[in-house]
Amino acid sequence: MLLPLLLLACLAPSSFSSVQLTSLPKLSYLSVEEPSTILVSPDKSFSAGFYRVGTNAFSFSVWFSNSGNKTIAWTANRDFPVNGYRSKLTLRSDGVMALTDADGTAIWSSATTSSGADHVRLLDTGNLVVEDPNGRILWQSFDFPTDTLLPSQPITKNIKLISAMARGSSSSGYYEFHFDDSNVLRLTYNGPTVSSVYWPDPDRTVWKNGRTIYNSTRHGVLDETGLFFSSDRLRFATSDSGSSRIKRRITLEYDGNLRVYSLDDQTGLWTISWQALPETCQIHGLCGQNGICSSYPKAHCSCPPGFELMEPSNWVSGCQPRFNLTCQMKDEELEFMRLPFTDFWGFDYNATGGTSLNECKNRCLSDCNCQGFSYKQRRGFCYPKSVFFNGRASPYSDIYMKVPKSLAKANISEQNLVCPVDEIIPIGSSPGFTEKSTSSVVWVFFYSFLAVIFVVEVLFIAFGWWFVYRKDKDDRILMAEVYKVISGQFRRFSYKDLEKATRRFKEELGRGGSGVVYKGVLENGMVVAVKKLEEVKQGGEEFWGEVSVIGRIYHMNLVRTWGFCSESSHRLLVSEFISNGSLDKHLFDGHGWLKWEERFKIAVGVAKGLAYLHHECLEWVIHCDVKPENILLDSSFEPKIADFGLAKLLRRGGNGTNISRIRGTRGYLAPEWASNLPITGKVDVYSYGVVLLELVSGRRISGMVMEGEVEMETAVRRTRGVLREKVETGEKGWIEGLVDSGLKGEFDRRQAMRMVEVAVDCLEEERNKRPAMEAVVEMLLSVLGG
Repeated sequence: MLLPLLLLACLAPSSFSSVQLTSLPKLSYLSVEEPSTILVSPDKSFSAGFYRVGTNAFSFSVWFSNSGNKTIAWTANRDFPVNGYRSKLTLRSDGVMALTDADGTAIWSSATTSSGADHVRLLDTGNLVVEDPNGRILWQSFDFPTDTLLPSQPITKNIKLISAMARGSSSSGYYEFHFDDSNVLRLTYNGPTVSSVYWPDPDRTVWKNGRTIYNSTRHGVLDETGLFFSSDRLRFATSDSGSSRIKRRITLEYDGNLRVYSLDDQTGLWTISWQALPETCQIHGLCGQNGICSSYPKAHCSCPPGFELMEPSNWVSGCQPRFNLTCQMKDEELEFMRLPFTDFWGFDYNATGGTSLNECKNRCLSDCNCQGFSYKQRRGFCYPKSVFFNGRASPYSDIYMKVPKSLAKANISEQNLVCPVDEIIPIGSSPGFTEKSTSSVVWVFFYSFLAVIFVVEVLFIAFGWWFVYRKDKDDRILMAEVYKVISGQFRRFSYKDLEKATRRFKEELGRGGSGVVYKGVLENGMVVAVKKLEEVKQGGEEFWGEVSVIGRIYHMNLVRTWGFCSESSHRLLVSEFISNGSLDKHLFDGHGWLKWEERFKIAVGVAKGLAYLHHECLEWVIHCDVKPENILLDSSFEPKIADFGLAKLLRRGGNGTNISRIRGTRGYLAPEWASNLPITGKVDVYSYGVVLLELVSGRRISGMVMEGEVEMETAVRRTRGVLREKVETGEKGWIEGLVDSGLKGEFDRRQAMRMVEVAVDCLEEERNKRPAMEAVVEMLLSVLGG
């Protein structure tokens, strides 16, 4: 009888930190108490052994040897970890590979029962196998994957991937990747209460998704070069396809997305080289029942007003109402709470088209099983809902939830830009983290501020000591510069500083209604844009209060403000210098032709910047003058919105703020400027719609207005009416006539169509019908990549 390998490992010289075995013979075992004794593949790419998943809990797993965090490829006992004492993996005499716990109980075993089993080996492919003396495979881990497929490991009708429950968890979750009864590879949410398919798009037919049900093999595999093929015609290539030397894996992640990862052998880090779903909120089940998923600015979950998280830090459980609905309640006791630009996938019944909103409400009121409905106003589609599940931000529909009349008064009013006070948690964040309220966020910032002050003081003292003992002039200059950096980037400049930086305001970059912009160079060599503001009536303190808010605003698609000057009657802003100038020069003045890819990038970037201004929770800003002249382009043609801080800031609860005196530019003004309606963020949405059409056409849609030929409302109404008709009737060929002829037909038709559709929605005369900028971003991103 062979000696146990554990004994051999114990007798080995102490200079060896680990024992790497190429095979595990019959009647031998690996012990949890010797985790350094492992099986390795011949090329050392994979290892197999006991893997710690808890304080005293272990799994038997296969992992990538060269990955920085020992990424697991397969686990025998993912849902039943074994004890860190006396647990073993043994190849028994009957040919069964068995994992036993501390008390000898079999936690997991292979399906082999052949006495011909001779040894266990780990192959270079990552496949753990039981072989006979001739090398014939009697059992293999490739037939029983957990959440990962390796190259050459097939997925068949009897195989499925099941995600982990959460980030860092080893236990099974609710997402599955498998062939369904129609022979199609699908991603499915299989939760504790409901199940639903979410990939490929369940709202499209198999054919429109590019798949086929006519196959009998049910077989799919990722090859060594990064190409995936399956019998239902699913085909894709990784971004690094072509090389067989790269280690890859297909993993169904805890968040429900199917991704291919590629390993960098030098750093041990993984990069995503393909994923099934570009938008997180397309995945079902992330936010649970009644929960709403939003992808912008980052994926997060939230509860509707009147609802609360069912289980703290567990969004899969969803949101529960703080009220009771019963079938005995009378119609006059009920109302519908509107959630604008929101949809819940599935669970529709008796859906109808050509229905008015009131008809839809009455149908739901008369049915006790109806919890509310989705309504798509453009076509009058009414979708009664029996359950609210898979909620997401959507530009195409509104949700009406049945609630007691008292709660309906808390209806979300998107146009008022009210930041939700419900709990919001980023998807995939660490358990236990929630942003419970505005006040808690304020305290976080307060303590963070104290911590920063402490660090600044320590650094300042350290540099002061250095300054005392190092009298060299260059050292003094260096210390002064370092102190400037650690004490904050937003600063107050003297008029003399800026006069010197601009060489007495010599080089003019541009001018507009708010003032003239000059190029300047600060003492540290930084190139900046200095704007002399005209007709600023605020006093010094009021001006400082407003610009200090501007200085805290940062987004990649907004021009960064570095500082200000407020002396006597002088009011100046100092901001980053953007090398490629404004959009109008490239679009209309022939300073450089914009390719289609650049135009679409600009459309998305400007939308993201405006969405940040409108929806970011600390401060809300209405730009009031969105136009090509205020959209600057950096060296890579990434757009940055300028002058966003010159309009009055909207503050939380500031419904009485009057900014009606602030005017935009003729040709980009929304209709409400001519009325006494309060100005909301929807004026920027309207202006953005004009800019969007100009990006597509390369011509000023507002040209006739600016030249005084017709009134603004007439010109834009005509343009919008014609385009609306073409979009809705599906007329062919018209988009080619609208797109800038200078592109010579080199443009993405889907992206152009979507830009026009979005522009038409943004140019609605009734402001409440215009989408929010957050929804605009999602509409544009949905066709990214064509």
